[in-house]
Amino acid sequence: RFAVSVGYWKDPYIQYFVRQAKERKAPEINRGYYARVHGVSYLIKAFLEKTECNCQIVNLGAGMDTLFWRLKDENLLPRKYFEVDFPMIVARKIHNIKSKPPLSKPIMESHSGDSLLIDSHSLDSSRYSIVGADLRFSSDLEEKLKKHRLDIHLPTLLVAECVLVYMTPQQSANLLKWAASTFPVAMVINYEQVNMRDRFGQIMIENLQRRQCNLAGVELCSSLDSQRERLLLNGWENARAIDMMKVYSFLPQADVKRIEALEFLDEKELFEQLMQHYCICWASKDSSNL
Repeated sequence: RFAVSVGYWKDPYIQYFVRQAKERKAPEINRGYYARVHGVSYLIKAFLEKTECNCQIVNLGAGMDTLFWRLKDENLLPRKYFEVDFPMIVARKIHNIKSKPPLSKPIMESHSGDSLLIDSHSLDSSRYSIVGADLRFSSDLEEKLKKHRLDIHLPTLLVAECVLVYMTPQQSANLLKWAASTFPVAMVINYEQVNMRDRFGQIMIENLQRRQCNLAGVELCSSLDSQRERLLLNGWENARAIDMMKVYSFLPQADVKRIEALEFLDEKELFEQLMQHYCICWASKDSSNL
């Protein structure tokens, strides 16, 4: 929300979910978010283009993400957009949607057919569903998604941003295996930590542990290779991984110039180090040669 308020990118919906931060965030953090939002969105839009929006998106651990509304504004909604998170988070999000017309109206506008289902832990409209579930139990997850009309025959994009790292390697492997074996045509995008074995990575882990935040799956974040291998070992056919510094260098340079003028960045080295410790990985599985 802070990066949006400074002008890094436009998101008119985040204000309805997140209160304005009282303190300024560091410029390197804002640039990191900028690269993450643009990098992930670039891949999502490429998938939507390839499938001509005849697909579904499943956003895993979506939290207060606003992608559904932004895609609707750009006329890029898939056939159906699903979000999954813990029931407690889902309840908070649904409460915000119900009480804020700028959020509920677009859902109504895109809805057709039977009445819209909404209770404290799930929302189901014809184009958008929010499901309360624990990603560590894929059979429960599948059952809930199917109840909300998940179509396993549609090309499916799964998005996970800083989600898998909170599960044990076995739990995230089960989730990835489930997805690869369930959908004949699918792509997965994973944004998370990488190069965590070096000194900088160790300090990151210690800082998080101090805040009672345990990265249960951090051993899979040791390198770009370990990130890629995890996808290939769990049933995905092609996998790639690049660090966020590389992503930053791929972004449209005119816009990068614009955002670099927003705030003075003193610590260029710190920014580069930070960006080398996050990555975007994506993998696909494609029975129809899309």
